[in-house]
Amino acid sequence: MSEPWSIKPDWALLETGSLEERAGFATLEIHAFGVCLTAGHDRLLQSICQAPYLSAYHLAEWLAWNWWRLRWEPHKKNSVDWALSHAMASVGGGYIWPDIRFFSDGRDITLLCDATSERISTPYRYINGGVGVLSAAEFEGEVDRFIGSVLQRMKVLNLESSNLHEVWREVLKERSDPVLYEKRKIEALLGEDPGEMDETVLQDLLNSATMAGQTALEEIAADHQPGQAYPDIERLFELGRKEGTSASRHDRVCLQAEMPQNQDAAWKIGAQAAQLLRTQERLEPDVPIMDQRLAELYGVSHTILDTQSSLKANQTLSFSLSEASVQERVILKGKWKTGRRFELARLLGDVLTCPTQDPLRPVTRSYMYRQKIQRAFAAELLSPFASVDSMLAGDYSLENQQEVAQHFHVSELTIRTLLVNHRRIDRQELAEAELAYS
Repeated sequence: MSEPWSIKPDWALLETGSLEERAGFATLEIHAFGVCLTAGHDRLLQSICQAPYLSAYHLAEWLAWNWWRLRWEPHKKNSVDWALSHAMASVGGGYIWPDIRFFSDGRDITLLCDATSERISTPYRYINGGVGVLSAAEFEGEVDRFIGSVLQRMKVLNLESSNLHEVWREVLKERSDPVLYEKRKIEALLGEDPGEMDETVLQDLLNSATMAGQTALEEIAADHQPGQAYPDIERLFELGRKEGTSASRHDRVCLQAEMPQNQDAAWKIGAQAAQLLRTQERLEPDVPIMDQRLAELYGVSHTILDTQSSLKANQTLSFSLSEASVQERVILKGKWKTGRRFELARLLGDVLTCPTQDPLRPVTRSYMYRQKIQRAFAAELLSPFASVDSMLAGDYSLENQQEVAQHFHVSELTIRTLLVNHRRIDRQELAEAELAYS
């Protein structure tokens, strides 16, 4: 069985430049899922090559410095800083790098590569693209192996003191220390470079895990956007207590069938849970779930779905709050009916697929694995794909998608994402609207 991905240097001679530059000079061959991502057209040689001359040192240094963010930080749209930390093209050093990007959802890392465009002034053009999902262990293992090979090369050349040595030594120390690990993980989820946050602010945020729950804190941190204030957990609790709608855990539906272990894509897990629930509750596939029924499934008044119930404050996430001996409270942020229905369905999906004792259950905009499951559950619950596909009957025009969305009382984006997940339309059509559900 072939490796899911690999970075293989073949050392070459370079007579100029710094000691690190010369030691790390090599032809680099990067493979992923059976595709050579470094294959390209060499304009000078007028031929196709598999491995261009690049700097293994610069790549290793970039991977080491960004290790925490590559491992944990989800995609932050419209963020130049995110791109610098997750796109290999930003490695620089005067070399032409492949357009490989890494998208973490906390559990897995999606590797996405695009071929580069034709440019007269560019001597090397990458010709292959591809996308695949790496497990965290596969990602970490190959990064460790590659950086180790670069350090070994430097050792052979009697170069044992460099910025790479220092940065990688620190990363390994942080990975082996549980306290430091949690600090760096939260920083990465927030989109911060390691050690760059104010220590007092970081520690206050870590301490709030005792109030919200550790996994809840991580989900909320992952939702943080550049330029925003850091999450205020105490404010969320105050908001939930004062403005939240009461919900009854005793009246909420339970999933009687046992869910399989989460060893599959997030959208498949969420969709399967929704299908099991629909079967259990005998929900007719072609009939939309009305507000009253949706609210009953969660154990909350249907008035929570009224748009006049939406928050006046600039609230960025929906959540449920369950404190000891206090009735659960639910906050929905959506301004529109379809959005509020989707948020409540996501909360229901979270309860059914994510067992946790955390007082706070967040519904966020992030692309974390848990949030992906929520979205997939809500989409399948409110608009079962089999029915959607049957109604569209092969006509995937925007007008037809809109009619189906109106029928099921969901957004057009929900229908579009279902079609992408089931490969009825190209992902580019979804990217033009959104990369995920709103």
